[in-house]
Amino acid sequence: MNGIMKNYPRIYTEIIREHLAENRQMAFVSGPRQVGKTTVCRELATTYFNWDNQDSRALILKGPAEIAQVAGLQKIRTAKPVLAFDELHRYSRWKNFLKGFFDLYGTQAKIVVTGSSRLDVFKRGGDSLMGRYFCYRMHPFSVAELARLILRKELTASPSELRENEWTALWTYGGFPEPFVRRDARFSRRWHSLRETQLLREDVREMTRIQEIDQLIALANVLAERSSDQVVYASLAKQVRVSENTVRAWVGALAALHLGFLVRPWHRNVSRAIRKEPKWFCRDWSMIGDVGKRAETFVACHLLKAVEGWTDLGLGKFDLHYIRDKQKREVDFLVTKNHQPWFLVEVKNAESRLSPALALMQSQTGAQHAFQVVIEEPYVAADCFQQKMPVVVPARTFLSQLL
Repeated sequence: MNGIMKNYPRIYTEIIREHLAENRQMAFVSGPRQVGKTTVCRELATTYFNWDNQDSRALILKGPAEIAQVAGLQKIRTAKPVLAFDELHRYSRWKNFLKGFFDLYGTQAKIVVTGSSRLDVFKRGGDSLMGRYFCYRMHPFSVAELARLILRKELTASPSELRENEWTALWTYGGFPEPFVRRDARFSRRWHSLRETQLLREDVREMTRIQEIDQLIALANVLAERSSDQVVYASLAKQVRVSENTVRAWVGALAALHLGFLVRPWHRNVSRAIRKEPKWFCRDWSMIGDVGKRAETFVACHLLKAVEGWTDLGLGKFDLHYIRDKQKREVDFLVTKNHQPWFLVEVKNAESRLSPALALMQSQTGAQHAFQVVIEEPYVAADCFQQKMPVVVPARTFLSQLL
């Protein structure tokens, strides 16, 4: 993985480095398995502890004073050391440990905590860590990250062209670092199979109380085929043969473990809009055979990375939605800024005829921009966000302006 990082440095290295320079709070870095959290944090850390390592675990169990001794916090230094705790959320008392350590040694060290599940989800007791950390949600490679490795303060950047071979690799193998860099179909299939096994059999058993693993795997397989579709819980419950409430809980658990994510409908100011059914999207588009579903998932993952990144960087409160009314007129995505519609996105693989739903929904929501993002359109060096009326834009251009 270190070789991968050398050839493809991550923007998250700069994000966490800036955090450590400017903030006293701990940095919580969460994200899917194999997204590169450990590599980024080890690069920045002076001392590294991994809960999955027996020696590190023994030290952590001895308490904050032992960690401080091993990290040399008693020694005078020119700069504060950076301590990284990897996969610490697997420890049942991780919140108590971090609170105690930070309260005792937070002025003597900088602290980074990583986790492959959402660190704010599995609340296993202990005092609140409120005010003691900032969260950073790490995502796979995106067009913008590959085309322009610059940490910036503005929301959208000028477009940057991604080389053709990089674009093809991203579309074909996904944005997870190892498959993206290796660019080998056999390796990718084996990598995805192993990752799925680890997530659905190991992480689920350890991080949840779900016992019906085979039925959960059946649900995950159904969802994998339905990326970009609306989630109808009653239908899923019949297929998997569990209750509707159980399916709701399981879908939530799979999202918390980063197998996929839910995009909820937006209905404010939209006549006869649906209000309940979310859409499900896989975190990895590379295994999706249907080109339409792959295109929509590809863009969804980029948009999620952008809205979560902008929010984590303190640039505002951003969310991702979709719009559909009872006449089945739909726009794939709506991005909101501080709870107000900002821009609409309709995704097409090749179709360049504007969808009439874009103008309709822009009129009803008051969104500033309305884009029809087309995967197969060639790159154009034009700023999409200068356009106020509905417009067809290349995915290569639009996505390069995000995060």
